[in-house]
Amino acid sequence: MEYTLEELVEAKRQIDSTLHKLEETLKTLESKENPSRCKSQITLAKRRIKAFELANHFIVKEIEKMEK
Repeated sequence: MEYTLEELVEAKRQIDSTLHKLEETLKTLESKENPSRCKSQITLAKRRIKAFELANHFIVKEIEKMEK
């Protein structure tokens, strides 16, 4: 599937925003009085962060290809 440079840049912007929110959520969950009660939420947040970082990596590679 082909995407325009503008679509890729917007996707990266949205992923960056979501990543920031997830990282803040993770900090909040880990700082709770009893973080073990939030273990599944913490695991889910960490997995989502990794997935968004991976997506971001590939988007950046595509943007770099288009800008050459």
